[in-house]
Amino acid sequence: MICPEYLTEGLESHFMRIGHDRMQGLPLLNPALQVQAVGFQVWQDYCVGVLITPWFMNLMLLPNEGDDWQDRGIGDKQLHQFPSGPYEFIIGEEPGIGRYQMCSLFSPVFEFADQETAVATAEAVMTALMDEENRDDISTHEAEIQRRWYGEDETENDTSDAVPDEAEAVGLSDRLEQPLSRRDLLRGRLSQDAEP
Repeated sequence: MICPEYLTEGLESHFMRIGHDRMQGLPLLNPALQVQAVGFQVWQDYCVGVLITPWFMNLMLLPNEGDDWQDRGIGDKQLHQFPSGPYEFIIGEEPGIGRYQMCSLFSPVFEFADQETAVATAEAVMTALMDEENRDDISTHEAEIQRRWYGEDETENDTSDAVPDEAEAVGLSDRLEQPLSRRDLLRGRLSQDAEP
């Protein structure tokens, strides 16, 4: 089921304003990209999809009607179980749209040469997110993602993001149905494969 248009249009409008107001002139903007909500669909009474902006590409989770996550603090983390595995989201809030949860895919987004490539990547992410065959042993926890992104070695003593084995892991695959882990996604393989 597709999410109501007013939700995705409101999300796009708000982040367009952020781009024009708060982000103007910052060096982390990719001028080839624009704000676009991609693939938003209803999942367990929430709306989930990918939000592309000139400064990030995130999985976004919007609350269902009457649920505003006020029992949680801004910056709190919450694990959500999708068909492809568990993903860790961070709670954010913006005036005008309220609270939402986000899971970073790319930030910044200089990997993308154009909007078409970014949209193709976002569509592939959404397809893979809902495919249970994409489970693997790659953690989706922020600390490990950041270590891998910057090429840092993991330490045996780092248990800051430790969770039970069954709550680890998620892989994403490109539209060619070749296995693609979250690690590969963050290193840009998906964006390269999605190029026309």
